[in-house]
Amino acid sequence: MEVKVKIVNKSKHPLPSYATALSAGMDLRANLAHTIEISPMSRVLIPTGLFIELPAGYEAQIRPRSGMALKKGVTVLNTPGTIDADYRGEICVILINLSSETVQIEDGERICQMVVAPHAVVGWEEAGTLSSTGRGEGGFGHTGGK
Repeated sequence: MEVKVKIVNKSKHPLPSYATALSAGMDLRANLAHTIEISPMSRVLIPTGLFIELPAGYEAQIRPRSGMALKKGVTVLNTPGTIDADYRGEICVILINLSSETVQIEDGERICQMVVAPHAVVGWEEAGTLSSTGRGEGGFGHTGGK
């Protein structure tokens, strides 16, 4: 199912696109005037030069790229980052360097993935009790064994 999303591209890079026909996410690229260095355990806000207008009922999630995490030890700090349908500012990505070495981010480098998906709007229904289940209140590893 294709969803039309308006986009303004103020970067010097092509529009995000899917790498394969069955990809869920599109890679976003850093839009930088110069190379950025991220020290170990430091975070930085990376601009993309992209601005979008999502339809009502949709969100865009910013997710890490597995290759960047494995090769450089860099991931998206607030993963997944959510872009709401009423946000009109530039998409910027918070990256964190979890490695023990300084990492460089180059202009045009693929820094994250963006997944656009529908979301529900919740209407709360206050109740005095909840239905019981086999799991009950068990959490944090409750359902798994070795």
